[in-house]
Amino acid sequence: MSTDDRTTREKIRAHLRKEEAEAGALAAEFGVTVEEALSHVEHIARSLESADEELLVAPPACRSCGFEDFDDLINRPSRCPECKSENLSEPVFTVR
Repeated sequence: MSTDDRTTREKIRAHLRKEEAEAGALAAEFGVTVEEALSHVEHIARSLESADEELLVAPPACRSCGFEDFDDLINRPSRCPECKSENLSEPVFTVR
């Protein structure tokens, strides 16, 4: 019987070292809400500042007009500031 004593944050960090993921996918994988997953990602980003690794973020994008110049790369905006569409992709995270 093997037990994993790592915290959810440690598990998310390890997951992001292996493969990229959106907040929704992290939430589903680790049994947390999207908001909690984003909170973990933000904390991971801060903790990596003193490490040899960094959090890379592929920004959210509007699927209607292609706008990608959002101010906050970690949180998913509710709508596009250009065309007002709500058809937005989630940011994608990875640790390298």
